[in-house]
Amino acid sequence: MKKGQIYEGVIESVDFPNKGKVFLQEEEKSVIVKNGLPGQKVRFSVNKVRKEKAEGRILEVLEKTPVEITPICPHFGACGGCTYQNLPYEEQVRLKESQIRTMMDKAVEGDYVWEGVIESPLKQAYRNKMEFSFGDEYKDGPLALGMHKRGSFHDIVNVEQCQIVDEDYRKILKATLAWARESSLPYYHRMRHEGYFRHLLVRKAVKTGEILIDLVTTAQEPYVLEADLNRWSESLKALSLEGKIVGILHTCNDSVADVVKDEGTKILYGKDYFYEELLGLKFKITPFSFFQTNSLGAEVLYEKAREYIGETKDKVVFDLYSGTGTIAQILAPVAGKVVGVEIVEEAVEAAKDNARLNGLDNCTFWAGDVLKVIDELGEVPDLIVLDPPRDGVNPKALRKIIDFGVERMVYIACKPTSFARDLEMLQGRGYKVERMVCVDLFPGTVHVETCVLLGRK
Repeated sequence: MKKGQIYEGVIESVDFPNKGKVFLQEEEKSVIVKNGLPGQKVRFSVNKVRKEKAEGRILEVLEKTPVEITPICPHFGACGGCTYQNLPYEEQVRLKESQIRTMMDKAVEGDYVWEGVIESPLKQAYRNKMEFSFGDEYKDGPLALGMHKRGSFHDIVNVEQCQIVDEDYRKILKATLAWARESSLPYYHRMRHEGYFRHLLVRKAVKTGEILIDLVTTAQEPYVLEADLNRWSESLKALSLEGKIVGILHTCNDSVADVVKDEGTKILYGKDYFYEELLGLKFKITPFSFFQTNSLGAEVLYEKAREYIGETKDKVVFDLYSGTGTIAQILAPVAGKVVGVEIVEEAVEAAKDNARLNGLDNCTFWAGDVLKVIDELGEVPDLIVLDPPRDGVNPKALRKIIDFGVERMVYIACKPTSFARDLEMLQGRGYKVERMVCVDLFPGTVHVETCVLLGRK
């Protein structure tokens, strides 16, 4: 087998997050291919060759599976945002459950209660946040605004009919792209590190309908007048939307990394935050603070977390990686005290505002890295909730967390492979998985949230 060779084969299985396995009898080797489904016959080219396995890229689906359907989104296949829209939703859930259960059965020591995958309350238009990127669909093509093309770092697919958001997002995207094209200004080129337009950030609350919009650009075009940005702002305010625009912002970002980063934000209209409601509580959300992207699904997830953590009366609870304080404040009414730690300072300020807004005086929030701040809290927890970023918990921080020796710990993982890695240390130092459930906050995609109850052995 050599790089560049083309083969045909049937995808036997798909491991999380998106790794299809094709076994080639003639080569006596497995090839990993992405973006396929179990049972599909595919033609693929080999990209990498290793001793025991290889990696390939699907060129064509030769035979579909019997359960496949026509995707509801016209951008499916070109856009890299969704992978499973060609499966009925119940099949998506079944596939995710199989993937996570297989992974966890290998990682967990001993028996545990597996509660399956809970479906998202909304299957379409469920997202409350989107980060669209500027670019072009092909080299030197017209300006595009949308998502990265599947398998491409450079090309951007216009997603004017994206189905994981509602019509308000689509109208805002179209209006922004039309204005940007009229300006004749270039997009930021990721390799040359020059240009102007970078991202469009849109956040909309499901419960309140409030919308926050942020245009992210470089500061490389000093002749872009405030009047130009105001024209964009006015074009958005003129749109007929179901929700209500409460803030329009302009953020400058000259960072080399291809991420949305705040290096100075100006309010063009309204305010730089909006409100969402979860489980009867109100939350102030700022442009760059973490908040679960599926509001109705988050309610299901946090109810599970509250159920798992159990009796909290008169107990001190640590909410580590607390974002805007959602979990902390959901637990606070039935806890003695809740302490939240979050590295994003604006999220911590929002969390403090949220606690005041909800009349909760037994919450405190600290800004900083969990690894460093945990030594300064001056508190010893009775219970801990962990909701870390995709890469999981820093091993040094995890050791400190384990050393508290709490009776129960709830770990919420947006990337179960990271949890499986962290679980090795947790089990090695005295914790046992008791219960586990997944909540599908991301229909149509490969992702799923995993909520785990750990107890002392």
